[in-house]
Amino acid sequence: MSSREDKPSATALVPARSWRFGVALALAAAFLVLDQVSKVIVRSAALAGVFPITVIPGVLEFDFVMNDGVAFGLASGFGYTFVLLAVVVTVVTMLYLLRAPLLSRLEVVGLGMLVGGAIGNAIDRVLFGFVTDFIATTFIQFPVFNIADIGITVGVAIAFIGFVFFSPANADARRRAEEDRAERLRARDDAAKKR
Repeated sequence: MSSREDKPSATALVPARSWRFGVALALAAAFLVLDQVSKVIVRSAALAGVFPITVIPGVLEFDFVMNDGVAFGLASGFGYTFVLLAVVVTVVTMLYLLRAPLLSRLEVVGLGMLVGGAIGNAIDRVLFGFVTDFIATTFIQFPVFNIADIGITVGVAIAFIGFVFFSPANADARRRAEEDRAERLRARDDAAKKR
């Protein structure tokens, strides 16, 4: 059982805000830059008529697709709705990073990737009315995707794993639940002894 001294104070943030924002912004910027640079290259190559390009025969190729839907070509025709969603995701993520007292580092990493990917695809929708997708699997039937989609999908998975399995907030809640359970058992045992 931990003592009260082990608990962070109500004003302490774990990890610190500077770490949260530094890591999240660095990852968001990295995914955004990689995504946008790759899309510029792909659109230029598409004008030159070089697609499709086999990367790994029977496994992976690059092909230019104008996607007017969301990640992986889903929800076609609702592109500008997802621009608004990207703004909402970014604002909510920043508020969460600012205000949540306890976070796992994996949550911060995943949320940074998610924001970078969401902004990357939103930029395409605003500038072109479609998202540039180009990574195509040939060994399975799967929608063509891009680096922003990877950031969104992997980022959500990492943030979820961090929240469920590694969040100090969840560990603190589990510890309190165990303490409450132990206290109830002690009270029940004390009541049984008094009979």
